[in-house]
Amino acid sequence: MLQWPGSFCDTRQGCCFPDTGKPAAEFGIHGLWPNYAKCGRGRGEELASAVLGEDDVAFFSGAVGRRGKCWPEFCDDGNALSLWEVRDLVASLNRNWPTLSCKSGRSFEFWSYEWKKHGTCSNLAQHDYFARALAIKAAYNLTAILAGAGIVPSDTATYSLSSVRDAIAQGTGFSVNLECNRDADGNAQLFQVYQCVDRKGKRLIDCPLSMPTKCSSDQVKLPVF
Repeated sequence: MLQWPGSFCDTRQGCCFPDTGKPAAEFGIHGLWPNYAKCGRGRGEELASAVLGEDDVAFFSGAVGRRGKCWPEFCDDGNALSLWEVRDLVASLNRNWPTLSCKSGRSFEFWSYEWKKHGTCSNLAQHDYFARALAIKAAYNLTAILAGAGIVPSDTATYSLSSVRDAIAQGTGFSVNLECNRDADGNAQLFQVYQCVDRKGKRLIDCPLSMPTKCSSDQVKLPVF
């Protein structure tokens, strides 16, 4: 799953930059999240991978998760992220997976949480989990893809969700799911892009399931960051 930093920050709660400084004005990774390929209470289903946002990666067999959610989470609470395991990825992670939360300026805490909640359910080793998320993002520059279709950050312009979907499908070859949020004035914004990947987390696929978009209007902003 990838998120637009301008939409994260342009809300009533705002944002804070990490201790490495203001991130680049481009989509950043939120996570790599295993999801059930089909979701229905009481049915055993395969897991699907949904990146985007950032997320994911490997298929599993299982029923709908605890609390009725359509994805597994916190599969191994004792498997904490080790900075040593991803030491060669830290510079790239700081650039591509920065925190914007005001809870902490350390992006490592963001990565640790995503690993604990989602990565431990991916059947991937720590290094592979983060390396594959980085590789997917590097292969498809969503910021450039949207700009090529005339969808660029603006404080005034709005864009149709269909134009965003079409631009990404044309630029990557695969369909995605989109999520919106609202700015401080209540205007709809493009917030997150959910790209879906195969069981190994190495290539994109068409997203097999739709999801709630939180988009009440077809017109959304892409605020300047």
